[in-house]
Amino acid sequence: MIMQTVRRGRFLGSVLAALALWLLAASAARADTCTVTMTDIDFGQVSPLAARDYTVQGTLTVNCTWTLLVGQSALLLPAANVCVNLGPGSGGGTGDPRYMTNGGRRLGFNLYTNSAMTAASIWGGAGSTIGAQPVTGTMVGLLSLGGVTQSTTIYGRIPASALSGVGTAGNADTVYTNSFAGHGTLQYSFGAGKSCTAGSTVPFSFQARATVVNNCVIGTSNLTFGTGSPLSDMRTSAPLSVACTANSAYQLSLNGGQSGNPAARTMTNSLTGEKLNYRISATPDGPAWGDGSGGTSVYSGTGSGATQSVMMYGLVPKQTAPTPGDYRDTVTVLLTF
Repeated sequence: MIMQTVRRGRFLGSVLAALALWLLAASAARADTCTVTMTDIDFGQVSPLAARDYTVQGTLTVNCTWTLLVGQSALLLPAANVCVNLGPGSGGGTGDPRYMTNGGRRLGFNLYTNSAMTAASIWGGAGSTIGAQPVTGTMVGLLSLGGVTQSTTIYGRIPASALSGVGTAGNADTVYTNSFAGHGTLQYSFGAGKSCTAGSTVPFSFQARATVVNNCVIGTSNLTFGTGSPLSDMRTSAPLSVACTANSAYQLSLNGGQSGNPAARTMTNSLTGEKLNYRISATPDGPAWGDGSGGTSVYSGTGSGATQSVMMYGLVPKQTAPTPGDYRDTVTVLLTF
């Protein structure tokens, strides 16, 4: 009976020793790690004519995990020191501003670490030539949890000033992008008081994008002949204002007004019903400006992103004078782009 008891004790001791060695081997095989993800920054549709900033938010998420070492009370509250660096991206430049591009076209924007979106809060990193700083922090968690996750809101802005002169590819809405593949890194180390650069570095990527829309805005003014007699030619002029996205082709056509015929326009005296012939052209004494019917012309232009002035030239040619009074016509301007 005594011999049997001794054998069992030795066998149990061997099992415990093997278990301890297995636990140590398992601990050594695991590594403390951090990973990072960043959502795409999508501004959606932006109009160069809107005269306002466009803003959007994204989420930067860092997750750190640590080895569950047996008997190391110093790691009950393990600390991960992280620095998330971001370069200018594929659009080039120094990072102030960053650029989204489409072919040779580019659109300025930037990414910030707080809602104030000031120059001091531009998201940057090691090697930034403009002093932009990385997202940094110390992530502390309970050992029993085995890891911790923290998220940071990133703010994107396209300032109104950056939209001036930004164009589309022809007359189609155009997507501008900036890829941060190869421009984003996470540096991290474990241990209280350590620098994030004392450990490992891993890359991450995401994209910023915006769809520049083809857009036009028009403003009109009255073509007023004033007081006079049609016994001789009466002339006047007035501008139309047109603002279209850069590189966008547009056309301006005029309907026939009350006569229904842009080649034979008339103004009417509402009291007597009498008619007064007149014409509108895009140049002095040029072809009648209409909708392309009856030999009339339409005006064609290309947007620059700025407001353009297009002149209307009016002529009441010499004709038999009708009864004096107020003669009017209403003409509709159609902007096609």
